[in-house]
Amino acid sequence: MVDRLETRAVAGQTLVELGRGNPDLVVLGGDLNKSTHANKFGAEFPDRFFDFGPAEQNIVSVAAGMAASGKTPVVSTFAVFASCRPYDQLRVSVAQSSLNVKVIATHAGIITGEDGVSAHAIEDIAIMSALPTFTVVVPADGVETAPAVRAAVSTEGPFYVRLSRPATPVVHSNGCSFELGRAETLREGGDAAIVACGVMVHVSLEAAERLARDGIDCRVLNMSTVKPIDRQAVLDAARDTGAVVTAEEHYLLGGLGSRVAQIVAAANPVPVESVALPGYAESGTAEELMAKQGLTPDRVAAAVMRAVSRKR
Repeated sequence: MVDRLETRAVAGQTLVELGRGNPDLVVLGGDLNKSTHANKFGAEFPDRFFDFGPAEQNIVSVAAGMAASGKTPVVSTFAVFASCRPYDQLRVSVAQSSLNVKVIATHAGIITGEDGVSAHAIEDIAIMSALPTFTVVVPADGVETAPAVRAAVSTEGPFYVRLSRPATPVVHSNGCSFELGRAETLREGGDAAIVACGVMVHVSLEAAERLARDGIDCRVLNMSTVKPIDRQAVLDAARDTGAVVTAEEHYLLGGLGSRVAQIVAAANPVPVESVALPGYAESGTAEELMAKQGLTPDRVAAAVMRAVSRKR
């Protein structure tokens, strides 16, 4: 049985721990504080917690003002509300001034499930990566979430941290050595490389194990920092294996796959395949939606086979 953790719960507890040592840390919530676990911070530091209700544009504007006044504000809400509704404020008030605002967004991707398509954030990596000064982090599991949140809070500049709603499989059962801007090699292999982020890291590891039984040996990279991406790790994977597959719980365009393909095409063209969402989904359980949308070990393994077959 694979251990599971909620990344949102880990993030909420980590913010509490950081708040004890950082009196300038403040959290701004959007009427979803129990769901994002931001209420834990509010319970311990009521004077540094602000609930604005469903007013995301106002939340980001106030966060920018707090950052300009020397505070370290964390914006806490669902990913679809954190990235889409306040985009002008994120762009003009935060990104263009490179203010020290941290957006820690939960309920990303389609595994928000029964909340339906209006709550699915499938464009958020693309949206936030398009803001030049933002760092974008997508932890692979709950274990990696804690050091990722710590790095985001302690590193100067705008951050977007993408988290999930349900408990997801633990990849780092023996601990995690998270390093901002560096890919993590979880499995070595010379026939192909799978570059994944978020919940698709575990799926990719399962695919690699299945492929190994058929004689295909895959390297698996956890690209938890999507921006700035570890360009050298991508180039090494392309050079060493000659075939690259990307896997993400995000729309096909503008996310991890687009960034990897751009690097490979410019410097070392090899076959690249992408496993990602073709478009909007629907209401359903996380397991049902992942299966229907093809975010499965079988689909990743098939993409690897296609990439390997295209090698020169």
